[in-house]
Amino acid sequence: MAEEDAAEAGGGPALVVAIFGPTASGKTDVAEIVAAALGSEVVSADSAQVYRGLPILTNQPERPTRLVGIWPLEHAASVGEYQRLAHEAIDSLVAARLIPVVAGGSGLYLRAALAELELPPAPPAGARGRWEERYAELGPEATHALLAREDPAAAELVHPNDRRRVVRALELAEAGSSLRLWAGETRHPSVVFGLQVPKDVLERRIEERTRSMFDRGVVEEVRTALAVPLSHTARQVLGLDEVAQLRREEAIAAVNLRTRRYAAYQRKWMRRVPGLVSVDANRPPNEVSADILEVVRARQRLLAGRPG
Repeated sequence: MAEEDAAEAGGGPALVVAIFGPTASGKTDVAEIVAAALGSEVVSADSAQVYRGLPILTNQPERPTRLVGIWPLEHAASVGEYQRLAHEAIDSLVAARLIPVVAGGSGLYLRAALAELELPPAPPAGARGRWEERYAELGPEATHALLAREDPAAAELVHPNDRRRVVRALELAEAGSSLRLWAGETRHPSVVFGLQVPKDVLERRIEERTRSMFDRGVVEEVRTALAVPLSHTARQVLGLDEVAQLRREEAIAAVNLRTRRYAAYQRKWMRRVPGLVSVDANRPPNEVSADILEVVRARQRLLAGRPG
């Protein structure tokens, strides 16, 4: 239905551009250049940037971006709620005959923006409490390893530190179900670009960005944020506890380590995205954007040639 509405609005099937990649791969700069060239806007697919109050820690873009800073830190975020807002944002751009540019590093949020989530059933009574206790007892890595044995496909979808989704996946496995969050088709014709950066270059960027966060005042930002009661999802923002609890150099080292691990997880996500177009991102953002725009315009010509 969304594609039919878009066809009526724009004279043919709508195209959505998605830009995915590990943290510090340059997604924000590239997406902004692409959106500006297309005369459109960026829709964020980042599970941390949805929160207000942590712009430095979550590396929020300076330019206005849809679905950035939309919720207070007390709000318990969910993929389902984000999906509704992302679909509304994308459809409004399509209705205005614009090409939405979806950008972010949260794989589940990217999928939620582009496709329809298949929401799983409610868990058995008491299951959540038992798996929460098991997670606390075993720790993130061991609990995730347990999930990998029970449901390997679901384990591929969630990070070990994402306590809520690991527990949810174990609930579903116990009930004989599974965490399946990618529908076979996207809502609109979509092209997903994956930004590729050599591991050593990415790690250097991560360290530089982490030090820059501390120079820009992330410690005071976190102290202010912790003065309010944070939701369980806001508490999962990467680096929050490290910045709050450790001395500067210890915190920098700890945040660097966690961020490198998260980047490795994001690179695994990229390998699983159907039809992903890999782009060398170890170049200035304008060069990366030029390659993306060339592919986008070719896809536009193909879609324009489709029968209505």
